[in-house]
Amino acid sequence: MCMYIPIAYANVIELAQSTHEAGLFLDGNSSIIKRLVALTVSAIFYLQASQSTKNQGPSPKPRFYGRAPFVTIFYAAFLLWSWSFLHYPANEGTRMHPLDGLLSAASAQHDAWLQQASASKTLDECTAEYRRRYKRPPPPGFDAWYRYATERSSVIIDDFDNLMDDLQLFWAITPAEIRKRTHLAFGDWNEVAKLSIRSGKAEIGPEVKPTHRWMLDGVIAMMSNYIDQIPDMDLAFNINDEPRIAIPYDDLRGLLKASAIGPHTAKDTVLNEFSKDRAASWNFLDSSDPETPNGPFTDQSFLPSFHTYGSISCPHSSRARRSYLWDTRVLCITCFAPHSTGVFLSNWTLSASPCHQPDLAHLHGFYLSPAAFKPSHSLYPIFSQSKANGYADIRYPSPWNYMDKAV
Repeated sequence: MCMYIPIAYANVIELAQSTHEAGLFLDGNSSIIKRLVALTVSAIFYLQASQSTKNQGPSPKPRFYGRAPFVTIFYAAFLLWSWSFLHYPANEGTRMHPLDGLLSAASAQHDAWLQQASASKTLDECTAEYRRRYKRPPPPGFDAWYRYATERSSVIIDDFDNLMDDLQLFWAITPAEIRKRTHLAFGDWNEVAKLSIRSGKAEIGPEVKPTHRWMLDGVIAMMSNYIDQIPDMDLAFNINDEPRIAIPYDDLRGLLKASAIGPHTAKDTVLNEFSKDRAASWNFLDSSDPETPNGPFTDQSFLPSFHTYGSISCPHSSRARRSYLWDTRVLCITCFAPHSTGVFLSNWTLSASPCHQPDLAHLHGFYLSPAAFKPSHSLYPIFSQSKANGYADIRYPSPWNYMDKAV
């Protein structure tokens, strides 16, 4: 039996060191390894002594009572002594577990975001903060919105970053073009529903499928308390779960550049009210486009979408655009390393980007085989309940939460 002790000793050292390198020990030194080894070796000696005593067979009483109990008690004491080192580690400093650091950082980030999201206490402060952050005056009716938000104790008063990001590209095209593209998007085959607002009342268009009408009913329910503040317009709502608008990288750069010098930057164009006769500007007798007789969308349902749509807005130099992972059995460690601390997610925002993760092409159902997917590579003002990173849909609160669909 004693010949196995060196082998067991070496195996325990290798196991303990591997565990230590993986960060599973809380004290940041190698003394815990030594204690684990001591504990294991003492246990082996203890079992060896017990087995030897059992296998000795009949022996003179002086030898049995004089030697075996002594060996057993000695190694039992050694076992307890070794365990005490494990149970009560020496005061040699401790290393924080990675999750503790991530939780602490996330809590601090949340508190900082919440503080900046509702820093203003008056309408004047909120207006000034809007101008400071977004380099433009707030839209008409901002005072009515402020009253509505504060009366309901909204935790978001100053932060409109998500809204600005979703609308940024549309500053690159004219209002007339936005209206035209809105109407081009409508259609039963396109699976885009129309919601018209006229004189403070909303009406659902005929394009919506009966099975999805509840989504538009949910939108109207959301607007019911403030719809009288919304000017006349038509809105295009995506009735599918999947997003619709994926702009190729070169086109996206052009739109971003044009939006930075759009009409909103000219100070003499600032208005404090909506334009008159808006309803007339939305009257389109013919919504067809000779360049796109079948509509702006193509049916890509149940087809792989990562390389054709999911990553098409990434830079050409990104891994998602220049790399293909052919062996799907291999875990791409370098794909998740940029947004991870060890094996733990540390940057949720970065993790949503496909640009450094070519492995997502084979890991996510939306990229593998989307069930209802009719996308476009051109910019259209489509409102969607959600979108994957890189898509240019306009997000709005999901009606699932307003129509008793979510349980």
